[in-house]
Amino acid sequence: MRRVWVTGGAGFIGSHLVRWLVRHYPHWAIHTLDALTYAGHLANLEDLQGAPNHHFHQVNIADRAALEALWESVPPDWIFHLAAESHVDRSILSPLDFVHTNIVGTAVLLELARHRWTDKTDKLFYHVSTDEVYGSLGEEGYFTEETPYAPRSPYAASKAAADHLVRAYGHTYGLPYIISNCGNNYGPYQFPEKLIPLTIMNLIERQPIPVYGKGENMRDWIYVEDHVRAIIRLAEQAPRGRTYLISAQNVRRNREVVELLCDLYDALRGTKDSRRLIRFVQDRPGHDYRYALQPSSTLLDLGWQPEVDFHEGLRQTLEWYQTHQSWLNAVRTSAYHTYYQKQYAHRLSSS
Repeated sequence: MRRVWVTGGAGFIGSHLVRWLVRHYPHWAIHTLDALTYAGHLANLEDLQGAPNHHFHQVNIADRAALEALWESVPPDWIFHLAAESHVDRSILSPLDFVHTNIVGTAVLLELARHRWTDKTDKLFYHVSTDEVYGSLGEEGYFTEETPYAPRSPYAASKAAADHLVRAYGHTYGLPYIISNCGNNYGPYQFPEKLIPLTIMNLIERQPIPVYGKGENMRDWIYVEDHVRAIIRLAEQAPRGRTYLISAQNVRRNREVVELLCDLYDALRGTKDSRRLIRFVQDRPGHDYRYALQPSSTLLDLGWQPEVDFHEGLRQTLEWYQTHQSWLNAVRTSAYHTYYQKQYAHRLSSS
């Protein structure tokens, strides 16, 4: 039986990965580790209650003593490391939180694996990273596995540092690792601070939809389940000690994404005026212009392809949020409303 840890497993991507592992590998023991900060919620794993091969542990990855105790009781064979502070806007407001979780937390995990995996046979440290470590592109071109790192936000810098630590432990200590860098994920269970769920939430509540600048910035979008399938394919079949890029090659302007969501909402609800809710607001500092990834040939050679069309994925996501408003209400605490006001109130008032 393979014992698997998924850090950040009660978050957005992590919960989808946990759900996939629990359902497709019933003979594995899946252990979800999550600190349950603002973006991690047990409600994301509610449908796994009672699953005999799933176990939840509330733990902060930067707490070495707690992780050591957990390792003593349930030592992992594979670690999928997704625990991270991940929102660029929040990294601009509180960069040290990102340094602590994304850099120190990753280092703590790596140190445990280095010392505890004396036999590295069938061991894997899988580190999930982002395209933001590569910086910003112009109108053309793609990031590749050979693109130099050039992070431009506190979030991107913290993830770049974590990537370098993983590679260093692989090179220095022989730690078997995989790093994958992916674009913007979307789908059910995403905390409503990111562009797509924030837009959907404001559509449902008929509130102004803030869009930075003129909405010209471009991102590389992928449906979360397609990302999870890529992670599994790489973990099971790809050579260790390498970095792989995951992309559905679906680059869109932020304005286009928001307008498409407005039109989908109108079609589903029989309304005609949702685009009037869009407000172009003061841009955030250092806003990268364009991200675009060239998916790794190894991943494509292993037979992975994205399965969910962007329009269909947006429609499914919109319908999920419409039918899960109790989840939306549950995850929006007073701290969320305080953050939303701090981030957008002055921008909307001057738009």
